Amino acid sequence: MNSQLHIHTPEGITFSYSLAGPVSRSIAWSIDLAVVFIITLSLKRLFSHFGLLGDALSALTFLGISITYGIATEWVWRGQTLGKKITRLRVMDAQGLRLQINQIFIRNLLRSVDFLPGFYLVGGLSLLFSRHSQRLGDLAANTVVVHIPQSTEPDLSQVLSEKFNSLNQFPQYVARLRQRTSPDHSRLALQSIIRRESLDPDARVRLFSDLAHFFKSLVPFPPEATESMPDEQYIRNLVDLLYRPRTSAQPLAPRPR
Repeated sequence: MNSQLHIHTPEGITFSYSLAGPVSRSIAWSIDLAVVFIITLSLKRLFSHFGLLGDALSALTFLGISITYGIATEWVWRGQTLGKKITRLRVMDAQGLRLQINQIFIRNLLRSVDFLPGFYLVGGLSLLFSRHSQRLGDLAANTVVVHIPQSTEPDLSQVLSEKFNSLNQFPQYVARLRQRTSPDHSRLALQSIIRRESLDPDARVRLFSDLAHFFKSLVPFPPEATESMPDEQYIRNLVDLLYRPRTSAQPLAPRPR
């Protein structure tokens, strides 16, 4: 079992993630179990007058709520449940791709199998012996659970200039950029700007060329917005779009008439 997951992108960029082990995942699951249990108890009164049938309905309700809760929260919160939020864990695609709804369905539907014969024995054994700490649901869905590192808010005033950012003229592309750019790609772009002065000139040129090529393939802005812009300035503008707070008081450049 590896404690780190390394993902290599076609652009030659490597990302490392710390995999969540049985202990942290058990804590997250315990929190989620408490939430599901509370919801189930609030509904149990509806079945109390059905006798034995009511007990069966309560058990099915608990299973249904558990699966629905996992699917809904992991989809809305991008791979997190309440327990994962508190313990700073996140579900992600094992190849670093965007997490898909079918993956969330599969890993949660197979949760009942991982639970067998009780207290996640099958899932726990799978976590211990799988290469990337995956339970059966993760193996089937091609997902992993990783730790989210604690990060501090960068001081952009020391990094970015107050010059006009011409990419702001294309708000639809800006929105697409923010949607498609992962937190790791955002941090990579920011760190390249912060550390650029410590790089050799040739390495600096290559780094910003590779980053610009990657981000242009991720969200291609109109050619007139980027064709005459140096690669390093392009990345500075992207970091500005990704990190600097936007206010309604910031006007966009006037459209040509």
